[in-house]
Amino acid sequence: MKINKLHNLLIAFVLISSFVLVSCKGKNNGTPKPKAYFRIDFPEKAYRQYESDCPFTFQYPEYSIIYPGQDPNPCWVNIDFPINNATIFLTYKPIENNLVDLTEDAREFAYQHTVKAESINELSFENDSLGTYGILYNLKGNVASSVQFYLTDSVNHYLRGALYFNCRPNKDSLAPAIDFIREDIVHLMETTEWK
Repeated sequence: MKINKLHNLLIAFVLISSFVLVSCKGKNNGTPKPKAYFRIDFPEKAYRQYESDCPFTFQYPEYSIIYPGQDPNPCWVNIDFPINNATIFLTYKPIENNLVDLTEDAREFAYQHTVKAESINELSFENDSLGTYGILYNLKGNVASSVQFYLTDSVNHYLRGALYFNCRPNKDSLAPAIDFIREDIVHLMETTEWK
C-alpha cells in the first residue's frame, strides 16, 4: 500500500514538473508587455534657405522635403517630414485691404479644434527688423492640427501654416514629434523675409 502511494506521488511529481518545464519554455513566459510607444530618434537640427519666385523666403529643415505649389496657387508650399509622417501646409495670399479677414480666418481655423482641444495658447510674434508679425497657435489634446500660425507684414503679405500628421491624433504618442517640429516652425517664423 505504501509503495502504491509512493508510486502515485512520483508520477504526480513527474507530471507537474513536466508541465512546469513545458509551460516556461521559450522567450514569452506569459507576462504581459507594458504599453509603450516607439522610440523616435530625431535628426540634428540643420536648415537650408527656401528660394522661389514667391514674395517670401525662409529657412526650412534639411531633413524635410519641400513641395512648391502649382497653378493656380504657385506660392502654396508643403513641407513634408517623412520620418514623422507629418506635413506643414503653407498658404500665401497677398493682402488686398483684407488683413482683418485673413487674420480672423486663421483664428477660426485654429479654434475649429475647440471640440477636441484641451487648450489653445496664442503666442504673439514680432520681428521689427524683418517687418514680420504674427501669432503661433499651440493646440493641446487629440486635435488634427497641433500647431498653426500666420505671418504678415501688415501691408502686402500674408502667410499661414498648419502642421498635420498623417495618422489618427494621439497626443501622448505624437507629443515628442510635435515638440520637435514646433521648434522648426518657430525657426521658419523667425527667418521669414518678404521680397
